[in-house]
Amino acid sequence: MPVNLHHEHVAYQNPFLAIKIWRIDEDRKLPQARRPDEPKPAFASWNYHDEIEFLFILRGELVAYYGDEQLTLRKGDVALFGSAEPHLTLQREDSPLSYLVLQLNLRTYWDQSTMNNMMHFAETIRPLSALNYMFSENREARSGIAALIRDIYKEMNARQIGYELAVSSRIKMMLLLLLRHDSRKMLHYHDHLLYERLRPAINHIEEHMSEKLSAETVSGLLNMSATHFMKTFKKAFGMTFIEFVVYKRIKRAEQLLLTSDISIAEAAAAVGMSNLGHFYQLFNRLNGCSPKQFRDRLRTDAAARV
Repeated sequence: MPVNLHHEHVAYQNPFLAIKIWRIDEDRKLPQARRPDEPKPAFASWNYHDEIEFLFILRGELVAYYGDEQLTLRKGDVALFGSAEPHLTLQREDSPLSYLVLQLNLRTYWDQSTMNNMMHFAETIRPLSALNYMFSENREARSGIAALIRDIYKEMNARQIGYELAVSSRIKMMLLLLLRHDSRKMLHYHDHLLYERLRPAINHIEEHMSEKLSAETVSGLLNMSATHFMKTFKKAFGMTFIEFVVYKRIKRAEQLLLTSDISIAEAAAAVGMSNLGHFYQLFNRLNGCSPKQFRDRLRTDAAARV
């Protein structure tokens, strides 16, 4: 059977929050509704995306497939899929179905204050779907995550003043619940000494964003070879040194575009990206829009709430 694995591009409802959340309601009778004894569906219809994904079932029954796993989800249940993890969800019974879908780019929540904890969620060993055991074994974790998903959905739809703070705080609370209820230790429990060893590299990146940054230069600060440094960095952070630098530069550029009147070319130069075409390409890859569209959209949204 030909494989048709679809890479879904997620359009964020707010680029700063890097999330998309919506409700799906299926009231009609579906011919593809699945019986419990039906075999696993063809891999050809599965999809994946860079964001992690939570599901919260409001009513009805859904079957979720990922890897070699299968979950039957009913009212009140929660499921989690990792970044770039192929998955498929289908209505299982011929009955009404409603659920919330939350897609989230965790990298947005990496900063100096959270990095030491966010590294637990680096999927270097296994995808975050390994935490699905938690939702069947731990009622407190399941109900806590479900309540936070509901809150995020309400905040993103109401968009009252301060909704960004409300949403980001709830996302961090979700991550805290996952971290503290991981009784099987399925998250990435890195060596904290490794992170401390790399801290000077992170500080150097933050302080020299407008300059040329190379693995050779930064590794020298740690008395490591460039090869060893890049392997160590990927192990600790779940992303390559280059990916991290690009991400930090684009995020800094976002701040400049929204908090000052500098041109896009000036913003690119300020974060060390002199090739404007390359800057546009990377910006669009991370945000799904051009720098101008990003600035206009966020400013329009802010003006509408004044």
